[in-house]
Amino acid sequence: MTRESKASNQTKRRLRRALGVAAGVVVLGAGTGLVVAANAVPAPAALRPGTAPSVDVPVGQTVGVCPGPAELLQGTPVQGDPQFSPASTTASSLLTAAVLGEPSGALPASSINGVDGSVLQKVSDPQKASATPPSSAPAVVASRATTGPALLTASALEDRPSSAAALFRYTATDGDLRGLAAGPCASPSNDLWLGGASTTVGRTSVLYLTNPTTTPASVDLDFYGDQPLGQVPAGSRGIQVPPGTTKSFVLGGFEPGQRNLSVHVRSSGGPVAAVIQQSTLRGLTPGGVDFLTPVGAPSTRAVATGVELQDPAASSALASQDGFDDATAALQVTVPGAANAIVQIRVFGQNGPVTLPSGAVFTAKAGSVTEIPLAGLPAGKYSISAASDVSFTASVRMVKGTSPAQPLDFAVSGAQPRLGDGHVVPVGEVGQRTLVFAVPDGRARITATPISDDGKLHAPVTLDVAGGTTATLQVPDTVDGAKTAAYSVSSSGDPAYGSLLLEADQGNGISVASILPPAGGRESIPVTLGY
Repeated sequence: MTRESKASNQTKRRLRRALGVAAGVVVLGAGTGLVVAANAVPAPAALRPGTAPSVDVPVGQTVGVCPGPAELLQGTPVQGDPQFSPASTTASSLLTAAVLGEPSGALPASSINGVDGSVLQKVSDPQKASATPPSSAPAVVASRATTGPALLTASALEDRPSSAAALFRYTATDGDLRGLAAGPCASPSNDLWLGGASTTVGRTSVLYLTNPTTTPASVDLDFYGDQPLGQVPAGSRGIQVPPGTTKSFVLGGFEPGQRNLSVHVRSSGGPVAAVIQQSTLRGLTPGGVDFLTPVGAPSTRAVATGVELQDPAASSALASQDGFDDATAALQVTVPGAANAIVQIRVFGQNGPVTLPSGAVFTAKAGSVTEIPLAGLPAGKYSISAASDVSFTASVRMVKGTSPAQPLDFAVSGAQPRLGDGHVVPVGEVGQRTLVFAVPDGRARITATPISDDGKLHAPVTLDVAGGTTATLQVPDTVDGAKTAAYSVSSSGDPAYGSLLLEADQGNGISVASILPPAGGRESIPVTLGY
């Protein structure tokens, strides 16, 4: 190659590099131009930086899902599809429902339906607001017999959910399922926690899943027992619950031999309602029945009210009998996370705080349920407050009856939501009924307005509750000559909590029903659009 040709080749290479750089500059410049051009286009107001606009969420109907009557298992089924037999010849299953109107005079359309949507009983016809509004008259179903799961539905009212609630109550004075079991008819959800179950010998837990919607639900079950549980039980994932159906599962088939068992119910698709029928049979002696309804989601604080304790000496003597070690009051703490919880317990009665003989600070193990005894406290009505720096759920088990030769009953009071304004609390028409309120700290003013079975509101009762105390309101059989069917409950001031304690007129029947959250207002969500 000559010197000239070598120089020529070097010149060509330099020219190609220069053109490449120039091309890169042109492309980059073009890209920059595009960016500038895009930024130069005015954005719609919804796309400009700042607070995202809100869109109102359509208000749907209020739905409460009520469990069906207690059912006695036939044989020993495994997991799903249990077969049932009649529980008792004296069993009674009743619904009480109340629907409140607005001060404007408006009243929602409401009814008691089957799970499949069929109307079983109309509760109220829709009533529009009036230019000269009358006093708002509630609609009441004082006592309706039921033979299966049912729904209380109420349409939206004036662009917000209706104030409506129902209570289910089961009683029996004979048979293996002798006792009293009650619970509020709760709204369906995609995330629920239940506590207080047991699957040891003689203890039967049946989980009922109800899908009241028109959307199929796929349900996963997570279990927490006396110790951290290992492998996920077969059949506990992807449980299909079709619309308008109820499915039942024997929990002993999933996790047998657990003295304390909690269940986390998660559904995708349609939301579901969940309740556990828990019963005890010690040999041939009935040990009680209860419906375990959802408790508060894991939090660093939990409060349970409506806890009734018996004479400590008699309770201790009963628990010392063979097979009766769980016939005693206890706090059950479920820690779903990976860290242990140091839990501080406070117990307060009607005269203020009391000292728990076994101590006030406990360690609750991670991934399991820890039972904390409440033995040694004087007989009376109490509230339990628990706090930790680790999230947990909590329930309180209590027992009524002190003779091992006689049928006992038990109740479970789960962690309850803080009281607000306008709770509807059906109380039924029979037995001893007591509204139990707790204020852990500060002071709260609680107003309870009676609602009679003829649909009338009566003079309210006001309770001024000091912090660290439990207050009770005995429900009268009648108010102004009519039977008491429900209350409208509101609270102001510091956080307060409440429940309905039910006891049988005869025998050891006992149950606790949580006060559900009140109807909310219109909700909106921020919506951000962009490209």
